[in-house]
Amino acid sequence: MRPVEDREETTTEKAQQEVHKQTPEELFKKIEEMLPPEAGFIKAEFEGPDVIVWVKRLFAVYANEQTIKSIAIATKKKLIIRSESSSLMEVEKALEDIKRIVPEEAGIKNIRFVPEFSEVYIEALKPGLVIGKGGATMKSVASKTGWVPKILRVPTMDSETISGVRQLMFTESGFRKKFLKKVGSKINTTIAKSEWFKATALGGFQEVGRSSLLLETPKSRVLIDCGISPEPALRGSSANTDPDTNKAFPYLDSANMTIGDLDAIIITHGHMDHIGFVPYLYKFGYEGPTYCTPPTREIAALQLTDYIKLVQRSGGTPLYDEKDVKKMLLHMITRDYDEVTNITDELKLTYHNAGHVLGSSTVHLHVGEGMYNIVHSGDMKYGFSRLLDPASTRYPRIDTLFIESTNGGAHDISPNRKDMEKVLMDTIKKTIDRKGKVLIPVFSLGRSQELQLVLENYMTNNAQYKMEVPVYLDGMLIEDSAIHTAYPEFLKEGVRNRILNNRSPFESEIFTVAKGERKEEIVERGPSIILASGGMLNGGTALEYFKRLAEDKNNALLFVGYNSATSLGRRLQNGLTEVVLPDESGHTRNYKVDMEIHAMKGFSGHSDRNELLSFVQGLNTKPKNIFTMHGDKAKCEDLARAMGRIVRADTRAPMNLESMRLK
Repeated sequence: MRPVEDREETTTEKAQQEVHKQTPEELFKKIEEMLPPEAGFIKAEFEGPDVIVWVKRLFAVYANEQTIKSIAIATKKKLIIRSESSSLMEVEKALEDIKRIVPEEAGIKNIRFVPEFSEVYIEALKPGLVIGKGGATMKSVASKTGWVPKILRVPTMDSETISGVRQLMFTESGFRKKFLKKVGSKINTTIAKSEWFKATALGGFQEVGRSSLLLETPKSRVLIDCGISPEPALRGSSANTDPDTNKAFPYLDSANMTIGDLDAIIITHGHMDHIGFVPYLYKFGYEGPTYCTPPTREIAALQLTDYIKLVQRSGGTPLYDEKDVKKMLLHMITRDYDEVTNITDELKLTYHNAGHVLGSSTVHLHVGEGMYNIVHSGDMKYGFSRLLDPASTRYPRIDTLFIESTNGGAHDISPNRKDMEKVLMDTIKKTIDRKGKVLIPVFSLGRSQELQLVLENYMTNNAQYKMEVPVYLDGMLIEDSAIHTAYPEFLKEGVRNRILNNRSPFESEIFTVAKGERKEEIVERGPSIILASGGMLNGGTALEYFKRLAEDKNNALLFVGYNSATSLGRRLQNGLTEVVLPDESGHTRNYKVDMEIHAMKGFSGHSDRNELLSFVQGLNTKPKNIFTMHGDKAKCEDLARAMGRIVRADTRAPMNLESMRLK
């Protein structure tokens, strides 16, 4: 991609089509007619995918709440009602009223007024008390002050990432306003019905890494994910001379379009192989929206800034810098699960739970006026997890399914999870009993929190495993866990309830945050369990611990996640006994590997073969076509054959650069 140069239709689908055919003027007129006259309608306008209605008397709107619901149903749009500026209570008086109306037990930490949106951001430890029963407290604030509350949960753990992103949205609210109006104008233009729909594989097909899929109609161009393959990409601009350069980034240059032709980017979740190339597009001129779930925005900010630091520490030059990441964040539009959103005038996006990591999503796209529907699985888990519910299987319609195949091979059958948890704990206990230390390299997002839940459960509830040793948490996983506490609604019910009741499992007394402590001191203190970021040992905090623990046979190294074929983690699992790495002074030295190495199966955030097949069989509507992706060539091909036999769909494993006409 070049830089910018100077089935039968359901009743709901038919209703959407009727609205779709309306001009903006007709739509706004309909809204005005349905509003109570006493509200004092001023105007309606598009803001991103939403309709904003400006009124003189906000309290009159909340007094006729059923009317607002009727308008939203009739327009099939997310409707936001705001007061005009002259109707807003002055800030000092509004602040007094908010503090009086909201109970003190809500734990308000911050209140910020955003005149551009006539909104007031209320950050609280207990947002439910700010909302009130049936929304009563929130409505009272809006009716009394004219300011519309935007309620944000304060994480139970300090989070620089969340604070930074929220501050950015606040300080750049003027820019956000202009951007969203521009997007809204573009989305809601009337265009001719498209005659075809195609998909082009730009990365992550018959491989794991650099996931990217281009979807096109004659009028719309959208990317689902735009990632990097972390290993070569971590070398930054030095990858230009690396033989694996062509495997690091999506094949965007093969698309016959400029960045300016792109209408939107849809992100499935916050791992680097799905988001890592997005800031690069903004660096070179992309000005459009990127859609994601709310937690994915914060996770992306954390992952991308960490990538920049890792490349810089290794002596390389990152593909982009923090200003490009900030530009991406300012162009992000967040959407919750099951929220239907127009992202172009002919494409409707709905996110569903994928069960992979916090905020991870499967993507449902409704194309045209019932012309076509696809589901893109992203990375998904359709099996047991302590952290998340299994991936959703309910969709209104699926013509084509794109499904991941990471563990889709014939022999990729995970052992019983409960059995493997016991194996994990037995291995840890044996190591601790011989006065050794246990190092568990984890991906900071997902596997870390899953392992925290396992350790916390066994070490507090099972007398056999109540080991009196510290469990250290080190690296980016601490910040990722903090983000989890800000979005409990995306987590499994038991975990969610504990966070809501100020008993977050991520802050259990068994855990010790190692932030600011020297690794030598932790290693010298005696037996311990260390969870450290860097799941493949290609870098990060885990590698620093590995160098200090590798040569002691009493210690143990436990892998609980996917390790690529060329990673240090995989090579150690395959029997590597000596490794050359830079020491603390920066000089290279040989490290003899005497510590025990264990690969613990059953903890993957990806579905295994049986779970993938069960997912497809469990879909409430069966796809006509299935394309496998995000897996080694053999696994993609084998899973495609198996699914073809079982669900009787047209299935195959496309290659990168292959285009498929879907309609």
